[in-house]
Amino acid sequence: MEVDLKSKIREIPDFPKPGIRFCDITTLLRDGRAWRQAVKALADAYRERGVEMVVGPEARGFIVGATVAYELGVGFVPVRKPGKLPARTLRGEYLLEYGKDALEIHLDALEGCRRVLVVDDLLATGGTVRATVDLVRQLGVEVAGVAFLIELTYLGGRESLKDCEVTSLIQF
Repeated sequence: MEVDLKSKIREIPDFPKPGIRFCDITTLLRDGRAWRQAVKALADAYRERGVEMVVGPEARGFIVGATVAYELGVGFVPVRKPGKLPARTLRGEYLLEYGKDALEIHLDALEGCRRVLVVDDLLATGGTVRATVDLVRQLGVEVAGVAFLIELTYLGGRESLKDCEVTSLIQF
């Protein structure tokens, strides 16, 4: 019997600031059966799509992306906040629903790779993943799709990702 994944997400009002409804995935992560189901579902959506690497933005994208990569039997590349990666990087700026930030990827992170899957925990306005997709493409690599545990449909993040296949397991 399948687990109702949406019931495993805890919503926290006014975090990290008033007006933001934070979707806490820690309540899903602590349920082994539900977590396994979620990871398998995300991986299955791209299992036969020639994905050679999974890319995930900091920080919860590391958790979700690395486990999806493991399930697919491919490697994982972290996209980090500025100054966190030790080798030469490519930088991309983006807007959050509550501010502005930047991400970096190692210039050599995707060498020899033709097709990647970008994975994050949540699609809100799409800024973080849009920046990640743009970084991957600047490195000359095709994006097979972008996958999320959660999508906040009322924020319209899909609009910023019209040029990508978008998969989300849970919608609010």
